[in-house]
Amino acid sequence: MKRILNLVTIAIVSMMMTGCLAGRYMCNYALLPEEHGNDFTGDREKTEGRYPGIMEWYDQLHGNGVFRDTTLIGEGGYKLHGVYAPASNPSKAQGTAVVVHGYTDNHICFLNLVRMYRDELNYNVMVPDLHYHGESEGRAVQMGWLDRLDVKKFAVMAHDIWNDDFMVVHGVSMGGATTMMLSGDDDLPPYIRAFVDDCGYSSVWDQFAHNLKDSFHLPPFPVLNSASIVCKHRYGWGFKEASSVKQLAKCDKPMLFIHGEKDDFVPTEHVYKNYEAKTKGYKELWIAPGSEHAMAYKDHPEEYTEHVRAFLAKAKTL
Repeated sequence: MKRILNLVTIAIVSMMMTGCLAGRYMCNYALLPEEHGNDFTGDREKTEGRYPGIMEWYDQLHGNGVFRDTTLIGEGGYKLHGVYAPASNPSKAQGTAVVVHGYTDNHICFLNLVRMYRDELNYNVMVPDLHYHGESEGRAVQMGWLDRLDVKKFAVMAHDIWNDDFMVVHGVSMGGATTMMLSGDDDLPPYIRAFVDDCGYSSVWDQFAHNLKDSFHLPPFPVLNSASIVCKHRYGWGFKEASSVKQLAKCDKPMLFIHGEKDDFVPTEHVYKNYEAKTKGYKELWIAPGSEHAMAYKDHPEEYTEHVRAFLAKAKTL
């Protein structure tokens, strides 16, 4: 019996040590990717490939001073970069849109939505590079949780520029999760009046559990538990804490949820969990037919734009 107990103890200790090492590896793998929106040549080519002519559109406006660069000091004292531009018809601007990019992206990657808001919907636009992404400083990817606080600061900056009383925050993928996580904060400025989530995850835990199973064929325990502890120690937050669902339960402002029907990176089931979690205030849900991850606009640009347009019109009446 003593021998058996010793073997069990050794097995448990070995499993815990293995889990700890694997957790540290996963934390580094997920939050310290080699490319994190810093490959601007590649991102420009990818964006232009999806939306021909869009880089010429942006470069011309940026070169003429319509798009301007800006910086602010974000959480932890890091300098964060963003770009902003007035609506195409400034005297009749409909409000301000803060467009939030996804994991390992930057302000270049969703210029399609920036152009939609500025040119088609006539909104002023603010487009941040999130912590550790693009031209912004930072320690590691924050998966939306601490990013929500930085996006709030960019929203305040945008309001200082244009003084609009209607602002929408629109994010894609990790940016969608950032948007949902922001929506539940108690101290939101009153001019942030609507949110659009495009394919955001229900929580960092749920997303990493899916990635762990999909890429490594491993269950969450003990790797994810260990990785979350490492993240908490290094960056001050844990994977379960960073929850869109928990924040949505506190959100009473209008929100449009968008998700691709064929999304297998952030599985479509996430959007149903998110939608059901928001029990206060107005909400809409659109599942983009046949679309994979973050491809709803690419596949259905006119329908996507009209869903957003109609939603914003409704949100302004509430």
